[in-house]
Amino acid sequence: MSHTDQIAKPIMAAKARALKGTVRVPGDKSISHRALIMGALAVGETSISGLLEGDDVLRTAKCMSALGARVERKENVKNKSTWHVWGRGVGGLTEPEDVLDMGNSGTGARLIAGLVSAYPFLSVMTGDASLRRRPMDRIIKPLSQTGATFQSRAGGKLPMAISGTSILMPLTYDSPVASAQVKSAVLLAGLHAPGRTTVTEPAASRDHTERMFAHFGVQVEAGPVKPGSTTYQASIIGQPELSGRPIIVPGDPSSAAFPVVAALLIEGSEVIIENVGLNPLRTGLFDTLREMGASIETINMRIEAGEPVADLKVKKSSLKGVRVPAERAPSMIDEYPILAVAASCAEGETRMEGLSELRVKESDRLSAMVNGLVACGVDAIAEGDTMIVRGKGKPPKGHAKIAVNLDHRIAMSFLVLGQVSDRPIEIDDAAAIATSFPDFIELMGTMGATLTIPNRPA
Repeated sequence: MSHTDQIAKPIMAAKARALKGTVRVPGDKSISHRALIMGALAVGETSISGLLEGDDVLRTAKCMSALGARVERKENVKNKSTWHVWGRGVGGLTEPEDVLDMGNSGTGARLIAGLVSAYPFLSVMTGDASLRRRPMDRIIKPLSQTGATFQSRAGGKLPMAISGTSILMPLTYDSPVASAQVKSAVLLAGLHAPGRTTVTEPAASRDHTERMFAHFGVQVEAGPVKPGSTTYQASIIGQPELSGRPIIVPGDPSSAAFPVVAALLIEGSEVIIENVGLNPLRTGLFDTLREMGASIETINMRIEAGEPVADLKVKKSSLKGVRVPAERAPSMIDEYPILAVAASCAEGETRMEGLSELRVKESDRLSAMVNGLVACGVDAIAEGDTMIVRGKGKPPKGHAKIAVNLDHRIAMSFLVLGQVSDRPIEIDDAAAIATSFPDFIELMGTMGATLTIPNRPA
């Protein structure tokens, strides 16, 4: 059941005592999607430990089953799950018998649209109310050049029917935006085409697809188009023979962002967050927080399945406002809501530039954050694609009820702000949090947060 089919779950966050403890956040959502998809495209068994078991990723698991792969979840003696995928090989997936319902997952929808566009059958894709508002034109345009056809609602919105082609053409595509979803959709289609498929983007977006491809043995060339250039290019050779293999999914840095910022803001806090993925194209938030004066120590650095992983030791810190340049946006696009929360408690102005992508996420996150912060007593404005937050070096008053519009990151951001504000902050619906961080409320509670159902005793 999608979270939009459930009764709204309001939650209130009140000022918390010092956060303490050692915790682990759920598996990386981006890597979890790709692990399931690549498992379905490999021959034999792929075992996945640490998979995020949020609604978004579970939708992708169901889609892989619908496309002919065998997907099973098994628990071991420590009640930790391992997922197993028995794939069909590149070109071996089968026509789904029913509509592919992606729930709230924009990543799943765009990646799987790229995947099924490479098969000569009909796929119909839909999602919840939030996902049906999100544009798909940015993947329809390049994928149509491979020979696939698309029928969608006005503006390239779901529901969408995809008719793949039996004569898939390799593609060289210059993307106007740095988007891992666009890049991955094209590369997943290109995996089925003869010859070389290449995507060029104005800056490097997340490279989890390239790393996952390489882990499975795909020929991948990726990096700047020339030394010193910000323009990034990824190329693959299609129609490889892939074999299943084990994958360890690291903790999601986008999920770790919430307890990290909470610990930085709440007096007396000191926490360790274990097993966090530190892909250099995902660490923009941590880099920015350190520039603001944050105490974030990296310990136990290691490599797992081609991805850098470490533990983070975080202490309460006094933060100062900074300028966050537009070129950093691809490495932290999902973290701007929680960065805005940190900025609201910092001393001085934080200027976050190049945020047009935030307007086409699960909600218009740029407007949602500005409006919510203003309701909480923060001096915040949006100027074009720039968000400006002027902090006073202390927590804001809070005392607001925030409509999160089915957006998990907006929901968690304001629950963090409520833990430091002078007065509680309530969100109208916490159900969306399950898409990426099902145990968020429980995990924050174990560290000392105060999250309650409104109008009920704690």
